[in-house]
Amino acid sequence: MSFKDKVIYQIYPKSFLDTNQDGVGDLLGIQKKLPYLKKLGVDMLWLSPIYPSPQNDNGYDVADYTAINPLFGTMEDFESLMAAAKDLNIEIMLDMVFNHVSTDHEWFQKALAGEKKYQDYFILRDQPTDWVSKFGGNAWAPFGDTDQYYLHLYDETQADLDWHNPAVRDELFNVLRFWLDKGVKGFRFDVINVIGKDQVLQDCPENDGKPAYTDRPINHEFIHMMNQATFGHDPEVITVGEMSSTTIENCILYTEPQREELNMTFNFHHLKVDYQDGKKWTQMPFDFEKLKELFHSWGTQMSVGNGWNALFWNNHDQPRALNRFIEVAEYRVAGAKMLASAIHLNRGTPYIYMGEEIGMLDPDFDSMAEYVDVESLNAYQELIAAGKTEKAAFEIVKAKSRDNSRTPMQWDQTTYSGFSETTPWLPLGKTADSINVEKELTEGSIFSYYQQLIQLRKEYPVISEGTYQAFLAEHPAIYGYLRSYQDQELLVLNNFFAEAVVIELPERFMKGEVLINNYPAAELTKELVLKSYQSLAIYR
Repeated sequence: MSFKDKVIYQIYPKSFLDTNQDGVGDLLGIQKKLPYLKKLGVDMLWLSPIYPSPQNDNGYDVADYTAINPLFGTMEDFESLMAAAKDLNIEIMLDMVFNHVSTDHEWFQKALAGEKKYQDYFILRDQPTDWVSKFGGNAWAPFGDTDQYYLHLYDETQADLDWHNPAVRDELFNVLRFWLDKGVKGFRFDVINVIGKDQVLQDCPENDGKPAYTDRPINHEFIHMMNQATFGHDPEVITVGEMSSTTIENCILYTEPQREELNMTFNFHHLKVDYQDGKKWTQMPFDFEKLKELFHSWGTQMSVGNGWNALFWNNHDQPRALNRFIEVAEYRVAGAKMLASAIHLNRGTPYIYMGEEIGMLDPDFDSMAEYVDVESLNAYQELIAAGKTEKAAFEIVKAKSRDNSRTPMQWDQTTYSGFSETTPWLPLGKTADSINVEKELTEGSIFSYYQQLIQLRKEYPVISEGTYQAFLAEHPAIYGYLRSYQDQELLVLNNFFAEAVVIELPERFMKGEVLINNYPAAELTKELVLKSYQSLAIYR
């Protein structure tokens, strides 16, 4: 199974489809919608964590790696979903949260109870460093009633594991074997580039301490060990690492096939181009120059270095890309297709986040009372404390909240949009009646455009295998690139703005074939006009 011609669909299980009417999505809900996902054409479903968890970080605080959270169903439900998916040639990718466990996990509880063996599973120190938690505050918390502290790079209820301990590695590799034995063919590794801390931990005032534990050389050794001990034996397994504050150089190392680490990596640099001074809880128009420069540098260097990118605009931690990059009031449909083309024709494996294929938007909530995400609620309080008015603070949260992408999937125009018959755990978006699957399949064109893009990746090796080269790198409105493979070339042009632009088409593409275009047929002329948010792919 080559991962290069595959397209992966991310599901946030809580919000996909509720079949037992408790307001929360479940595994049987995913199974029920498999025909829809098959129609779209995706190859694999990445499920955000479905394990038992106190849900302090929406399941990324795992209390048991080899069980199913009753909120989502049973192990039988999972096995049933997987079998039904396999019948449709769709595989399952599970989320592996291997940097930390919930403090409810039995390992941590046994450590607290004084068992030396389990205390060695965690990073305990007499003297904490000056590192800052990614969720704010000190990265160290008192370890029970001892005089020691345990490291938590994330929430205080997420205790970091000590990968230097072979017993910890064995435990985690056994978790992978457990799911591999069940037939799971994909793994997404949460923040996997911070597992390899130095053995001697030192203060690091720079950037909240991140350089002290991010992308350390030992990290590559640990991932290689994991590969060799588990999934590396099965060429059909697809692996992706989520990389926090990473570099191109490291992502080449993580994904260069000869090194036997991972197939591909996620990085988030392109989704920070609307952060004022690099700070998330701010508002500014996105910086197109920066976006384009990031896409070109990652595209070019990963191509030259034989690394591989995971390509995405949306996930469970990001507001909807349409609201960030497109003037949606007028251009939602053209913009959705342009954004899709920009990554699906690119070098890397594309990911679709649920609802993206119908052009779902942020929910447009009216008050803070509708948000449940802990990060958003904290940010609101911090913005108020920093002197923002309630209105200004609310507008910022409204633009950047993780809940924007977590609202229930919009299936139809019935009550609660066909997600549930009871009040959902998170309110529906305001557009549920106008933007939903039923309506999109009967009168929309975004879904069918996604189908086309997925099909093209399977048909044209230039898309799945080709190299990457920047095109019109200096253009103020166009993100363009050239893909080459053997004697084939594909020129992809994306206008990121509402204003039409004229570009000069290279002679050799004048007689090319338009593979896909989000506007009616275009004539290929020397002076080529690209309309508002137009995307055009020319093959020769």
